[in-house]
Amino acid sequence: MTTQKSALLLNRTSAILIALTSFLINIPAQAACQNNLSTVSQVSASNKTNETGNIVEIAASNPNFKTLVTAVQAADLTETLSGDTKFTVFAPTDAAFAKLPKETLDKLLKPENKAALQQILTYHVVSGTVNSQSLKSGKAKTVEGNPVHVLVNQQNGIRINKSKVIQADIKASNGIIHVIDTVLIPPGF
Repeated sequence: MTTQKSALLLNRTSAILIALTSFLINIPAQAACQNNLSTVSQVSASNKTNETGNIVEIAASNPNFKTLVTAVQAADLTETLSGDTKFTVFAPTDAAFAKLPKETLDKLLKPENKAALQQILTYHVVSGTVNSQSLKSGKAKTVEGNPVHVLVNQQNGIRINKSKVIQADIKASNGIIHVIDTVLIPPGF
């Protein structure tokens, strides 16, 4: 096969895969095992018109981030994540927070535990804007100070520690959001 024919075949195959992926992503979730696909579709649809908002505005406009927004407010991080400084946020959904014991989350949201909540939330934040194409396997230093472990794998997607990125590259005026399915807990916590 000639190089030109190989390139044409590759282009056609890529186009078919892109069309198939687009088709599959837009199929509504019909079973409980498709919760992540449903969350991805909801997150994506909710943010199409909000790309010019800041990180907090985008999160607040999305029904999948109610717990995250409540936690950001309780930790007094709203102003920081709404400012001009560029951040990458690994944003856990409400379903991710629901994996935590309810009493743990309730305890963290109390005013006397603000420092602990800040530590957990800033462990989800990296300085600068890092889109999914720029993520590399290895360690990434968080604003909290400890690194998260990033694993980029074509078969399994992107993982941050034990959490899976279920929606990447939600652009904000002051950075980017990658939606994750599990809350990240800093070492020694």
